[in-house]
Amino acid sequence: MKNKKFSILLIVLLSASFTIAQEQSKISFAILGGVNFQNLNGIAYSGDKLNNDMLLGYHAGVNVQIAIAPEFYFQPGLMYATKGAKNTIISDKSSTTLNYIELPLNMVYKAALGNGFVMLGFGPYVAYGISGKMKDAIGNIGVTKNVMFQNSVDNPLELAYSYKAFDAGANIFFGYEMASGIFLQLESQFGMLNINPEGSTNDKSITNNTGFGLSLGYRF
Repeated sequence: MKNKKFSILLIVLLSASFTIAQEQSKISFAILGGVNFQNLNGIAYSGDKLNNDMLLGYHAGVNVQIAIAPEFYFQPGLMYATKGAKNTIISDKSSTTLNYIELPLNMVYKAALGNGFVMLGFGPYVAYGISGKMKDAIGNIGVTKNVMFQNSVDNPLELAYSYKAFDAGANIFFGYEMASGIFLQLESQFGMLNINPEGSTNDKSITNNTGFGLSLGYRF
């Protein structure tokens, strides 16, 4: 009787171990980083279209890939990313750098190609601004100010260097993952929220984060 109970218990444990191993095989992790070219698009306080140039930034982080169906995966991640823009008007050069902690929530399609996989991913992201700087240089004279993250601004003078901390939008990327786990992907991002804080009632300005980037990573 005892041997029978032990055999049943052993079968249950082995079955549980096999199930756990199967589930773990459906999950993989990755580290990745790269460069991004960001811009701040929208409408200025005057009602004119923003005319900024792209700012070179970078991103780095991790993600988890969870199999949900053959060739389809859910891929949440956690990233640190720099965004912003730069602008040049005659001898006046300015730049805005915004640093975010970002949570992408992508769905990924992976199809076998050669010795690896071609990847197509898309999904939403949410981000929170943690720091930033605005630099303004006229000739040899430069001024640097820390960005203030706030939802509304009472002092009109603060509007020029204030942004809302919360941002959200959409990701899309295309890439290739080798059998070794090394992957390369080209991504684009479209911010859907106006990150300008609320100011005066006449303020119709809109600012959105947009950009694209290139990532190199390793999945294990």
